[in-house]
Amino acid sequence: MDKPTTIATWNVNSLNVRLPHLVDWLKLRQPDIVALQETKLEDARFPDSALAELGYRSVFCGQKTYNGVAILSRSPIDEASCVMAIPGFADEQRRVLAATIGDLRIVNLYVVNGQDVGTEKYAYKLRWLDALHDWLAQELQAHPRMVVLGDFNIAPDDRDVHDPAVWNDASILTSTAERAALRRLLDLGLHDSYRLHHDEGGVFSWWDYRAAGFRRNLGLRIDLCLVSDALKSACVGASIDRDPREWDRPSDHAPALVNLAP
Repeated sequence: MDKPTTIATWNVNSLNVRLPHLVDWLKLRQPDIVALQETKLEDARFPDSALAELGYRSVFCGQKTYNGVAILSRSPIDEASCVMAIPGFADEQRRVLAATIGDLRIVNLYVVNGQDVGTEKYAYKLRWLDALHDWLAQELQAHPRMVVLGDFNIAPDDRDVHDPAVWNDASILTSTAERAALRRLLDLGLHDSYRLHHDEGGVFSWWDYRAAGFRRNLGLRIDLCLVSDALKSACVGASIDRDPREWDRPSDHAPALVNLAP
């Protein structure tokens, strides 16, 4: 019997620093497809040769110092299918990468942080999410077997924050408008794979480096793997791998994974 396809997302917070972690994790977990965010590398410096030695093909869209996204796959990537920005939305930041792998459409997102509620960067985040919604609506029509994953910089509900009194409507990542924008995406026919299998709160994918955030489990679940209606019944598992967050000089994010039956 064929094994499920394992698809992961991981904000590595700089491949300059975290490439050894990525290599070790790929050897350990052997996922089939991986979406990376915050690679923080210009394309000429992306380590595609090192990843190819591990059996992964790569497509990537990066910039120096900030942002940057990549998709790794054990199977061929249809490079002609790649989209590297939200069509029609003028933005030089490298935050979006979509590619077709077999019969799956993979959309990798590094959603805008937004800085603080009420700022111009917050308004930009909401505009970006509106544009994303309209584009994904079209993508789903063309590619019904879709996985949309990445660092969403939004905690879906109060189960996904360590303290709802701290992370409330006045807080970035949990404000009413941000959560409403995420629900609009879900209403297109997307499903939070983690919540298809787990109802409990207190499980997170990001912890602040400050104030011993990881040790005290002061985290948020903001790294999501969304599956389309056509893949919902094939979603046989979802998890967050906390182990890399315990390694030396870790990313502040842990990988989130979804398993799809053949």
